[in-house]
Amino acid sequence: MQSMTETAQRRQTISKSSLSSIRRRENWLGWLFAAPAILGFVIFVLGPMIASLWLSMTDYKVASTPHFIGLENYRNLFNGTDAFFYKSLGVTLYYVILSVPLQIIVAFFLAILLNQKVKGLTFFRTAFYLPTIVPLIASSMVWLWLFDPDMGLLNVIMRALHLPESQWIYSETTVVPTLVLMSLWTVGGTMVIFLAGLKDIPDHYYEAIEIDGGNALHKLLYITIPLTSPTIFFNTIMGFIGGFQVFVQPYVMTQGGPNNGSLFYIFYLFREAFTFSNMGYACAIAWVLFIVIMLFTFLLFRTSQKWVYYEGEGR
Repeated sequence: MQSMTETAQRRQTISKSSLSSIRRRENWLGWLFAAPAILGFVIFVLGPMIASLWLSMTDYKVASTPHFIGLENYRNLFNGTDAFFYKSLGVTLYYVILSVPLQIIVAFFLAILLNQKVKGLTFFRTAFYLPTIVPLIASSMVWLWLFDPDMGLLNVIMRALHLPESQWIYSETTVVPTLVLMSLWTVGGTMVIFLAGLKDIPDHYYEAIEIDGGNALHKLLYITIPLTSPTIFFNTIMGFIGGFQVFVQPYVMTQGGPNNGSLFYIFYLFREAFTFSNMGYACAIAWVLFIVIMLFTFLLFRTSQKWVYYEGEGR
């Protein structure tokens, strides 16, 4: 009897040892398969971030050895020594405040329209999504022609309708609203995400509203918007991040003009880094942008508790 007990204990010890060996092997295999992603993050993301943080506290130029100057670059940004910093920040904020809500609203209602059961849905979905895969440089060149004050199609239409013409991107007062109008051209990606969110709403919710005598507005306010609020939240976050990083349009179409009216923050960073070779200063500008985006994201997450509804979550 004792020998049987010892044998059972020995088998149990062996099984525990083999199980421990299997788990160690699985851990090593897990790290091995994750290694490319981890190395890619360390080499191409974390490493450059740490390097840029250090360079932001130097006077580094492309053709010179960097010298540590502490927070001098940041002081020059915030004390008004560089007037372009506040100008570019103001232009970018103006663009973000105008464009993000408009893009969300337009994409949301396009998704609602394309979620209806009508003929030709595949064609319309493709047509609205197609501009998002057109290279921004190519579409910017097309919009340059459309916005031409003399020969552009938009002003030709305005003249035909006897409406006042606009200078579009060639006026300091209209350049940012014009670029906001242009940004609506690429809401197809946001629209597709909204479509996915709308598809997840069960039909019986709408049927319940109809039984209670509700109309289309009631469905929108009490079913569609609350149940797609997580999707609205996600698209808002991505819209803010993308809005702060607008670059191609001002670079191709306006070069920051007229009179720095479209001096977007990323274009200002690019100009300092690659036109004036102030790499250390440009790194400081980049870190300020990083902090601004983090603050906006944090505020959105804090306020989301009051308006984002997750199904199954208690309130």
